[in-house]
Amino acid sequence: MSRYRGPRFKKIRRLGALPGLTKKSPRAVSDLRNQSRSGKKSQYRIRLEEKQKLRFHYGLTERQLIQYVRIARKAKGPTGQVLLQLLEMRLDNILFRLGMAPTIPAARQLVNHRHILVNGRIVDIPSYRCKPRDIIMAKDKQKSRAMIQNSLESPPAPHEHEHEKLPRPNHLTLAPYPYKGLVNQIIDTNWVGLKINELLVIEYYSRQTKT
Repeated sequence: MSRYRGPRFKKIRRLGALPGLTKKSPRAVSDLRNQSRSGKKSQYRIRLEEKQKLRFHYGLTERQLIQYVRIARKAKGPTGQVLLQLLEMRLDNILFRLGMAPTIPAARQLVNHRHILVNGRIVDIPSYRCKPRDIIMAKDKQKSRAMIQNSLESPPAPHEHEHEKLPRPNHLTLAPYPYKGLVNQIIDTNWVGLKINELLVIEYYSRQTKT
């Protein structure tokens, strides 16, 4: 299944706020209508929606998310926490959490178009896994720096006042102009910017990731 490129409101009306996908939020009235129509959810649907929430927030394909779950299962530590750490340490997500891009799709575009340096070298792979002490900044070109500066300095749009802006997590530091992002450590999952029950995601994929 490919990466979702359809209407973003359609997803956040069903799943709730997805700050990585879009800065917009559904109206409270629409949420109430959807809740009243939904009725009692099956356990399968609950797990499916948690999985979809994770997938659309981070902008992953179904295949990518399954692969991350498999990696998390093989790693040391609680599988759900490891999964969230893997997703949060992606380069596109780090750019988003630093405020260098307004959404994760916008951050992915910056990376794909070779505007981003990691430790002084161009990285054009959005899924690049950042590590502690990585330094992230725009390429030394006016266009590259201007796009990041615009994102960092742009005021919130009217529809953003309905919900709080995601705080910058404590594992990241942003230095002043020319705006260097520093990864201090692996993220503490308490700082993950999404209301998610990661254990339900692991349960959803339990049969597909046993091997």
